[in-house]
Formats: sequence, structure tokens, C-alpha cells
Amino acid sequence: MTPLPRSTPEAEGMSSQAILDFVAAAEQLESLHSLMVVRHGRVVAEGWWHPYAAQHPHLMFSVSKSFTSTAIGLAIGEGRLTLDDLVVDLLPDDLPAQIDPHLAALSVRHLLTMTTGHPTDTVSLADDSHGDNWARTILTQPLEFAPGSHYVYNSGASYLLSAILQRLTGERLFDYLTPRLFDPLGIVSATWQTCPRGIDAGGWGLSITTEQLATFGQLLLQRGEWNGTRLVAAEWIDEATSTQVDTSGTEHDVDGREGYGYQFWRNRPTGYRADGAFGQFCLVLPETDAVITLTSALPTAQRALDLVWEHLLPAFTDHPIPELKTGLAGTLASLTLPTVIGERTSPTAARVAGIRFNFDDAEVTAATLEPGLLTIIRGGTARPIAFGHGEWVASGDARVLASGAWVSPKTLVVRAHNVGTPFSRTYTLDFGTDALTLDIEQNVAFGDLPHTRLVSR
Repeated sequence: MTPLPRSTPEAEGMSSQAILDFVAAAEQLESLHSLMVVRHGRVVAEGWWHPYAAQHPHLMFSVSKSFTSTAIGLAIGEGRLTLDDLVVDLLPDDLPAQIDPHLAALSVRHLLTMTTGHPTDTVSLADDSHGDNWARTILTQPLEFAPGSHYVYNSGASYLLSAILQRLTGERLFDYLTPRLFDPLGIVSATWQTCPRGIDAGGWGLSITTEQLATFGQLLLQRGEWNGTRLVAAEWIDEATSTQVDTSGTEHDVDGREGYGYQFWRNRPTGYRADGAFGQFCLVLPETDAVITLTSALPTAQRALDLVWEHLLPAFTDHPIPELKTGLAGTLASLTLPTVIGERTSPTAARVAGIRFNFDDAEVTAATLEPGLLTIIRGGTARPIAFGHGEWVASGDARVLASGAWVSPKTLVVRAHNVGTPFSRTYTLDFGTDALTLDIEQNVAFGDLPHTRLVSR
């Protein structure tokens, strides 16, 4: 990919100190993975909290919806469908036996605006346990409200948009976007999760890098024009990013109550955003000619937005300012998530080295420990986790990096990050005289945080 041009904050009318203040505040969260600030089309600040790094595509969750919306806009521009086309006409093979008046009235516009009439999100129906045909499963659910009359955030609606596009074009959403969007923007090595029928999830599942997301944001900021070529209709971007639905009465976080467009959110102070679970953000700020992208693992993503509005948004000025010697570049280059604090080894390490500890558990059946290597046996498959002391060390596939330390003579803690996702697991091994107690905790999740406690036999 051709990277975005680089500049300094001051040259583009922004204070380096404001970015440092944001980073200092973000460090307290211990959950940000990357930051990129683009002003006047130039990157003025970029940083990744090690072990996350610039080259790693990151799972973007519902940021995917904004790409799906863009694809629908392109298809409308090509005359393949309209906002008012009916879902019963677009997905005729996926309909229930009985079509009630609400389903008969469901349109593309309702899918885009999350006003399908469903009482709750249908995303839980989009998994293998409900069969291969996710579209049929979703469309079989009763629409308690007339389409267009009731907003409920509904990732299943975004999946239906992807299914519609694939039926109309004969190709995956991802493949449809590749020559029209990804290739011109230089977005390579992206992936998109699919359903059992090979349809992209649409509402989730896209993995791209921080800079690729910033490039998408810059395209939006430029209202669809890129290097002198019109990629997306300006009118579509204006419409998709405007408030189409009032969300002020919802239970969303404060920025989620500012209104919803076509798979885009409005921001509280200014502009709009693509927004994914746990703090994946592409903030487009037309009034200040800026784009800010973040990847994170935040249980409450609003905290990151609050820091942006507090520290970064006020820092934009309309003219270059004198360069400040703040050491910003060095600070951004040395960002790291905290490693586990404790001793490198313990007398217990030698006592338990190489011993297989077995568990009466259907998933995690055993664990072994060697110096710098924890191996978890899941479903009969050994999953080695290499870990460093005071540093992040990669395992075999280089996507999992971990650090570990003995926090007491008998207790080892290993924290492992999957750098393609927000997810990390913390393994606490408490070695007793005759048994191992193993606790496995995950940092973020939809719903209750997974926590497994096992005692060896």
C-alpha cells in the first residue's frame, strides 16, 4: 500500500503536547492498541502499543458496517438496487413460508438504519447452531414493529445487506469492494469473516490495519474522491453519515445517542465515525479536516472517545504553529502495554518443569510448563505459548505474544495477546504441593467475561 504522507503536528496546525497529553491519559487505560492522527491528509502522529504493531491487521468488529454501507452506496450508484427496494424481492430464496405485512414492507433503507422492526439484535442467530442459512433464520424472526418505526441496533441487518449484495453481484462483498475501494486505497491483506454459505458477515469480521482504516477515513473526509478519481458518490457519503435515526432515547453510551446514519454514527462534538466493539474507531472530523483512528480493548469504549474530545479535538488550529520539542516521536515509538511484574523464575519452576498436569475438563485437558514456555492442551491439541520476562515474545504463528513472571514463589502469571484481535488471556498458575490450580481470564467479551478455574487431578 502507498502510505499516507507524513508531517509534524505543528506543521499541520496541531500541538504535539496535546497528543502527548492524550497518550498519557490513554496509558492509564492500559487498553489502547494503536493511534493515528491525520490532519490535512497527512499523518501527524502514529503509535502502536507493543506487542501490537503497524503491520498487524486488527479485527474491527462493527467498523465493518461502514464498509458494507459504502458497498451498498456503490451498488446503488451502479443501478443494481435502490434504498426502497424490498427485501422480499432481493432475497426471495431466504424467506419464511408466511410473509406478514411487516416483512413485506422491509426495505434496504430499514436495514441500513437499523429500523427493521426487530425487538432485539438478531446477531445471535448468525452462527452455525442455527444452520447454514443465516438470512433465512433472521428473516423468520417476527418483526414486532413496523419497519422504519423503531430503532434497535441490529447486526443481523448488516449481514442481510451483505447477502443482498452477493445475490445481486454474484460475488462476495469483499470481492466487490476490492477493485472499487480496496485496490485504489492500497488496502491489501485485508480479510473478512464469512458465514457457512460463503457470504461475508457484513456487520462484523473485517480485519485491516490502523493506517488502512485511516485511509478509508480520509476518503470519507474527501467525500469519495481519491487522487483525482471519484470512488464513491459524494451524495452517498453525505447521506450515509448524516443523522437518519434519532438515538437520543436509547441506552447507548453518550456518543451513541447522537444519531445514526447508514451504518455510521454521529459524534457528540462534531463529525461522524465508524465504530466497532471494544474501541475500534475511525473518527472523521470535517470541520477540522482531520481523521483519528484508534484500536483498543476497552470494556467501555466511550472512555477513549472522551479522551479524544478532551485532548485532541481542541488542539486543532487553522494555521501552522511553531514546532515544539516535546519528544513526541520517541514517546510514540516506545509505547508498550504493561508486561507482567514479578520475578523471572522461582524454585517452583524447576520442581514442576515438564510435568503434565491433567484436568477433568472438556476443553482444557492439560498444561505443562518449561522455562519461558507454557503449553495448554485444548481439545487434544497442544497450544504452546512462549513468554518473555519484561518483554513480549512471539509464539510460533507470531500472532500471539506473551509476557510472564512469578508473582509469588508458587504463582506464575502469563498474559498473552492475540495481536490480530483485541483479545488477551491471562493465565494464573498456582502450584500447590500436589496440584495445579489454573485460572484463565479474558480481557473483554460480549456479555460476561470468560473465566475458567481448573484444578489438576
